[in-house]
Formats: sequence, C-alpha cells, structure tokens
Amino acid sequence: MTETLRAATYIDKGGTGKTTATAHLGVACARQGHEVLLVDLAGKQGDLAKQFGVWDNYRQHIESDEAWPNVTTVFQDEWDAIAEKFGEEVVEELIIRTNERVDILPSHPGLDALDAELNEIDDIRERYGRFDRFLTDYIDPLRYDIVLIDLPGVSTNVSYNGLWAARNVVVPVKPEKFDVSQLRRLEADIQRMQSTFDAGIEVTMVIPNGVDLRTRLADAYLDALREEYSETVAPIAVPDSQDVRNAAAAGQTAFRLSSPSETAEKARRAFVRNAEALVDRLQESEVQRV
Repeated sequence: MTETLRAATYIDKGGTGKTTATAHLGVACARQGHEVLLVDLAGKQGDLAKQFGVWDNYRQHIESDEAWPNVTTVFQDEWDAIAEKFGEEVVEELIIRTNERVDILPSHPGLDALDAELNEIDDIRERYGRFDRFLTDYIDPLRYDIVLIDLPGVSTNVSYNGLWAARNVVVPVKPEKFDVSQLRRLEADIQRMQSTFDAGIEVTMVIPNGVDLRTRLADAYLDALREEYSETVAPIAVPDSQDVRNAAAAGQTAFRLSSPSETAEKARRAFVRNAEALVDRLQESEVQRV
C-alpha cells in the first residue's frame, strides 16, 4: 500500500468492545505484514495502552509532567509551533512501541477537557478537522499502512474529529437490541454530517462482537444483522470469550496467549478474517474517493 488507510472504531455506547476490536484488528493487520498505528482518543483511562501493558509506565510520565506534548496537544492552537520548533522527532516521541507489532498513540487526561476547548471554535470545519490535519501533516509522513482510532462511546467534538479524520467507521455491536438502535442513530448522524460538511464518512464494517455462538438467540440475531447490514457486516462474528478478557487484564491481546481456549482461538480467527476484509474495504473506499 502507498497511502495510509484510516478507520475509527465507534458507536455511541460504552461496553461494546471498541477497544478490544481496535487492538485485535490492529494486531491482526500487523501480523499480515502491515505497519499499524493505534490511536486512543477514548478518554483518560488509557484502556488501549492497558491492553498492551504499556499504560503503567506512561502514567508515571503523566504524573511527573513528562508526558508533554501528547495526544491532547495535537488538537491545540500551539501544536504547529511546537512541531516546527522541535522537529519531526517530537511526533515520533508521541508514539509508544509495543511487543505485538503495533505502535500506540496513547490517551491523556487532557482529552476530558478538550471537548470544551473545541466547542469554543466557531468554524465547524476547524472544530472537527483538527485531528484530520494532524494525521495528514504529521502521521502520514511516517508511512504507516493503517491507522486505527479508538473513539469514546459518546458523541463529542473529539469523537467527531476522529470520525472526520478516519472517514471509515468500524462498529462493534453486541447481541442486544439497544446496540442495533445505536447503530441506526450513528448512520443518521453520518448522513447528517455528509450532507452538511461533505465529509464522506461511512460505516465500513459492523462487527457482531461478544456473541454466545451456542445459543439459538445468537443465530437469530446474526441472521437479522446480516440481513439488515448485508454490505457492511463482518465476515465472522467474534464469540464471547473469558480468555480474551483475561488476556486484556494481563496487558496483552488474545494473539499472545500460548494456550488459548476454544472460544479465544475462534475469536483470533474471526479478527484475522475480519482484518483482511477491513483492509480490502478500506482500499476500495480509498480508490472510490480518488
């Protein structure tokens, strides 16, 4: 690939597995030979960095005021001056390497106050376009193949920045009616943004996530989801797995498990196949935009 592909993991609800999906899709892409950057805009808790076991060290830098500049800084007025003064090294210093072949731009507590700061910007394109400009001007030159952005489970100025920058949205949904209704609302929000700002945002992949594949209810849910979202649903549903949750608690993805359970192995295979399909769809979307 010659251009950096982007996607954001988002739905206006917490607890659907956005961070898990971002991490596992990213590692699956990296295992397929792609250079991958994961970006955490989901808030101060640092869940994406925790997933890879690098949060504790970064949190120490935050507490000692050494984590500057950071992901919050790149949204602010002074960022260009900072980058010009310190050179390209300052961008690379924002990024943390992991032992799972992906790099991370971690979250920062300043993200919680950023929404109010962005709300003071009157020009809508400027308010929502700052992260897009940062990725284009400072991350794309680093030659990553794929950038995946983990967004908060709530509609904010930060979320809209991530959506605008990514253009492509990955939506993990659990087998609950509420999630599907949230997906419909997201589609309505995207249509409104498209008509208002000509942003070209689209739902690229809907991932059935945390599904108990042993039940008839799951079969009915998946059939209904595939019928309604036939063009965007992921090839394989990701099963519910305690092993995947245990891996996250230990600071790793399921790909690092030496003896995965049956459900964890199924989850790994699902993320690998879904990552392949996601790359194909992102490439197709990029071609259509050109």
